Amino acid sequence: MPEPTASVGAPRYRVAELVAFAENLYRAHGMREDIAATSARVLVEGDLLGHSTHGLALLPGYLKALSDGTMRNAGEPVVENQRTVSELWHGQRLSGLWLTVRAVATASAMARAHGTGTVVIKHAHHIACLAAYLEAPARDGLMVVVQSSDPCTASVAPHGGITPIMTPNPIAVGIPTGSDPIMIDISSSITANGPSQRMMKEGRRAPGIWYVDHDGHGSTDPAVAFTEPKGALLPLGGLDAGHKGFGLGLMIEAMTGGLAGFGRADPPEGWGATVFVQVIDPEAFGGHAAFARQADQLRDASHASRPRPGVERVRLPGEGGLARKARHLRDGVALHPSIMPALRPLAVERRVPLPAEAP
Repeated sequence: MPEPTASVGAPRYRVAELVAFAENLYRAHGMREDIAATSARVLVEGDLLGHSTHGLALLPGYLKALSDGTMRNAGEPVVENQRTVSELWHGQRLSGLWLTVRAVATASAMARAHGTGTVVIKHAHHIACLAAYLEAPARDGLMVVVQSSDPCTASVAPHGGITPIMTPNPIAVGIPTGSDPIMIDISSSITANGPSQRMMKEGRRAPGIWYVDHDGHGSTDPAVAFTEPKGALLPLGGLDAGHKGFGLGLMIEAMTGGLAGFGRADPPEGWGATVFVQVIDPEAFGGHAAFARQADQLRDASHASRPRPGVERVRLPGEGGLARKARHLRDGVALHPSIMPALRPLAVERRVPLPAEAP
């Protein structure tokens, strides 16, 4: 669940100001204009939806990657294999945000023509918040699936194990309905690295057993996954039912690294992503109207479900994020308090004007 982005009274920023600020920082670090514009928009979308560890919080690391050459600032993906409804791209270490937006557009065109389309990308840079790619195609009546892994690092243990073997391996699904889309964005681990590192820095503990320490004991302390001797993040389901998250993580490894032909069996090349994007057009199957009727029934049944004590009402995945986005578009974005202090010195160094605070 996304955490609150900032404390009460924190400065707010207009969305257009934040997008322009991020785009200008990208361009000041040499990124090509079109890549910078798309990448900035996707990053801010993460903050709009409330994923405050996977929005502008990632920008300092991305700018560092541009400076040291581990992210390329210009170029085009290379299509290494192509069939009617599938393509494999070599991402050339370009912005994963830009590559994924392009992959969704390419797969959407395939789906409109042939019912489905799939693009797999290897050698991309990190792709940030997966939910940021879902709303537009889903509102156009298409179902979209995005999966990601980073074959160059590992922080999640297999069920029953201690040694990490994979990344949190997120999967996101955008499902069109007769109104707002359902937007699922989950990791195959019980939590992810970004929220865990933020908790560790802030001296907080997880609300449950989310980690396993070096001796194999469950822990609420995120530091056990990042300090020596290291433990790991637990798969989704935790100590008792982690076989489910472990299985989901293995599936995502197969759909990304397996299909890409580049994964954990290869030498690591640095922070990045291997990505699976699939788009499905319901009109090629039972039709848009029939699909929406089924989706709407699930939505209505979920909303009608009697909530358990302490829960105001049952919500569908994405409802909270879309409500946050609407508030942020209206009132401005209150960033997590750690974000702007990390970006301010980078802006000063490159003489990029800071975004104006919203009135």
